[in-house]
Amino acid sequence: MIMRGKEESRLSAATERELLGVNGTLIWYYYICKREVWLMARQLNPDEHDENLEWGRFLHEWRYAREKKELSFQNVKLDIAGERDGKMVVAEVKKSSKYRQSAEMQLLFYLWQLREAGVEAVGELRFPEEKRREIIQLDESSVQKLKAAVSDIRRIVAAGVPPKAEKIGYCKNCAYREFCWA
Repeated sequence: MIMRGKEESRLSAATERELLGVNGTLIWYYYICKREVWLMARQLNPDEHDENLEWGRFLHEWRYAREKKELSFQNVKLDIAGERDGKMVVAEVKKSSKYRQSAEMQLLFYLWQLREAGVEAVGELRFPEEKRREIIQLDESSVQKLKAAVSDIRRIVAAGVPPKAEKIGYCKNCAYREFCWA
């Protein structure tokens, strides 16, 4: 684990203000459906008994039972954290790579938050049903994309009404579908 100097170990005031209320879950939903961002930010949670959500929870618990899980700090909740070759490695576990971009941006958000707290880490996306892992590295381009996403998420959340429902390829299996199409 690589730490920065003490003076940099806390989030900068500007970064802390910018991230207020934004977490990895909102980043995940942002890259799938903006309406879901608005609903989730207002604690309008999806159907917790949705078979896709239940399967994802089971897969996470069963497949990686021996690894340290759910390390939390500030607005970050890491699925798995550990050390490999002297480096901190954080992993995000997903049922499939269907939502790969969302998963990558969520993991990059976590890596960014760790960096802002003075911790350098490497990310790993895990798709156990596909028996696949991908190494993810935070770079300046990713930070700029995340800053833009955070800004847009804050705009969406501040709106008095959710974005209009749009039929997209993800709607069929969405745990929020009743909020849009009932």
